Amino acid sequence: MSKNRDYQRIATEEAWAPAEMLQVWRKMIQDGSFDDPGFRSLWGFFLESDVGYTNTIVERLQDLGEGRLRDMDGSGIDRQLLLLTAPGVQVFDKSTAVALAASSNDEVAEACRNHPDRYSALAAVAPQDPSAAARELERAVNKLGLNGAVINSHTDGAYLDDAKYWEIFEAAQSLDVPIYIHPQTPPRNMIEPFLQRNLDGAIMGFAVEVAFHTLAIIISGAFDRFPDLKIVIGHAGEGLPFWLFRLDHMQNVVLGNKGENKLKKKISDYIRENIYVTTSGMAWEPAITFCQSVLGMDRVLYAMDYPYQFVPEEVAVTDNLPISAADRKKLYQTNAEEVFKL
Repeated sequence: MSKNRDYQRIATEEAWAPAEMLQVWRKMIQDGSFDDPGFRSLWGFFLESDVGYTNTIVERLQDLGEGRLRDMDGSGIDRQLLLLTAPGVQVFDKSTAVALAASSNDEVAEACRNHPDRYSALAAVAPQDPSAAARELERAVNKLGLNGAVINSHTDGAYLDDAKYWEIFEAAQSLDVPIYIHPQTPPRNMIEPFLQRNLDGAIMGFAVEVAFHTLAIIISGAFDRFPDLKIVIGHAGEGLPFWLFRLDHMQNVVLGNKGENKLKKKISDYIRENIYVTTSGMAWEPAITFCQSVLGMDRVLYAMDYPYQFVPEEVAVTDNLPISAADRKKLYQTNAEEVFKL
């Protein structure tokens, strides 16, 4: 903690990847064994492009040691919450995904033990096997000391609104830890118009895909079944805070008139009560303060989106937000500590 401030800067959506997993992804692209257009687009760009930007990203993703710590020090970040980057283990067959989730959790837990004042982490789980995912989350929290789960959105086109995945929600609620839904490229049946316009990744496709996923979970009734379940989404809520009024209106007009509105509350109530948002990749005062105004100061957490959007100068945007010192500490530190039990 700096001598010049009374809070820690905790960044809550910071990506990492094991070297072995990146090697497997590269092989999958080269041999076409996972023929998904979004995967090819995203990781073909990062792993097959011989340019400085992509090479630097790949190097930083693998570094859980001195290089990452130097970057944190240089940008004034006290602690990172580490998330296995998209698509994580969700592109593998069931048994491989379960095994790789466990081994990646062991690896990131070791990094947290080596640097206990600098790193915390979320556990990767394999939705391909919901029962195994629930057990792995319990192991990761109770034995490894991890702070929740990261699920890189859809799993080969399947979404968590399907009740067959709700063992994972049950485990998260029972453990009182959040699930971070991190973006990946849209699935096969959604991606083509994005691909045609180079909009499939972080420029737009990520936000559309996670916003859809979050709303799908809400209208499925998952939060009525698991009222204490906490879900975190990044990038200033992937646009959802801006839509609250219209979502509530259309919940009645569209879902209600079709006889499909079976929810106990308004959509905006679930977003305000069960969803937290981070500022990853959105170092922009209007977006951050809008989220705080409509969701509440306790629901918005700071994130940088390292290493994909590693722009140290953006920290100053958050430092200079027109909010009180107490609310700035919530944004940077205490909200993260409470949500992730740091």
